[in-house]
Amino acid sequence: MSLPDPIANVEEKVTVKSLDLKPLCDEVKEYFAGRSISEKTLERNRVMQKIIGGEIVIAFTYWEREELVTCKYRWYLTRKFSLERKTWVARRILYGVDDIEQASEIIIVEGESDKLAMEEAGFLNCVSVPDGAPDCVSSKPVPPESKDKSFKYLWNCNDYLKKASRIVIATDGDVPGHCLAEELARRLGKERCWRVKWPKKSDEDKHFKDANEVLMSMGPHVLKEAVLNAEPYPIL
Repeated sequence: MSLPDPIANVEEKVTVKSLDLKPLCDEVKEYFAGRSISEKTLERNRVMQKIIGGEIVIAFTYWEREELVTCKYRWYLTRKFSLERKTWVARRILYGVDDIEQASEIIIVEGESDKLAMEEAGFLNCVSVPDGAPDCVSSKPVPPESKDKSFKYLWNCNDYLKKASRIVIATDGDVPGHCLAEELARRLGKERCWRVKWPKKSDEDKHFKDANEVLMSMGPHVLKEAVLNAEPYPIL
């Protein structure tokens, strides 16, 4: 799912206080517990909350070297997303980027909850793309940095990514997820990429969609196994 483009175009330095972010209440903690994500993981990733329109929303905070860069909000009851428009255009980065600063092997997922799910399976070296997946794979060559607006977050985090010798792509198993995997691999270099294939659901021919769904349904051990069994990305 791709998020709408924000209308702001000027970066504004923000803080937890300026965005009026608060610690998670019991209601939101229970929501995450239902998704098999622990309070410990929420605290380490500094997941917070905010009141918007009289409703409690989840605040996924994006940090880089202890600086709050931006924030992404999720209405957990309606699955609606919103971006912190004061900062998003100028500073698009990967979610959890500080967790891969010294990593030679990294995992890339499609959503913040999937990054949290990976932590429950023992993987801290994981980041999430910030704004969903494209509907299709471009038929054009990868554009230069100045024109690659949809994947600006990769360029902004290149100092982290270029250190990795092995990149495990664990995006969603649907069509947009496969398109995102291909676009990431094109930019990162397919020769150092691996692809996770999500396990099948019990007694069904369908596969689980993403990391969090595997965690919820099958537990952390199965999620860990899926990552460890990633296959080299096809180079065609």
